[in-house]
Amino acid sequence: MGSESTPSLLGTRPRTEVLRASAALAQVTHDLSQTGRSALGALAAYRWALGDGAAAPITGFRTEGCPTVPALTAEVDAAAVQWEGTRKGTAAHDYLRGVHTALSWICGYTERRP
Repeated sequence: MGSESTPSLLGTRPRTEVLRASAALAQVTHDLSQTGRSALGALAAYRWALGDGAAAPITGFRTEGCPTVPALTAEVDAAAVQWEGTRKGTAAHDYLRGVHTALSWICGYTERRP
């Protein structure tokens, strides 16, 4: 993928800001605490948003390069639906919260960055 196909914005965030957020979380993903499990979800969301060839963390949707804003929004919605249906304190709940928070931040729905 050439630089001409790499967007400078992912959702509403500068690509460099998302890269920094992803790098910061990569350091805590080995932790199996609630924070670590949430970080795993956020990191999966960041990798997908950055177009790293990963499937979307909830739906498995694949894009060529970075996902579009509608694709990001659809994944936020999918995370919200599944998150509401899981029991608090479980690994799945924490992971889904991380995905939802990260993608909501990328889309500009919140200023709270995971």
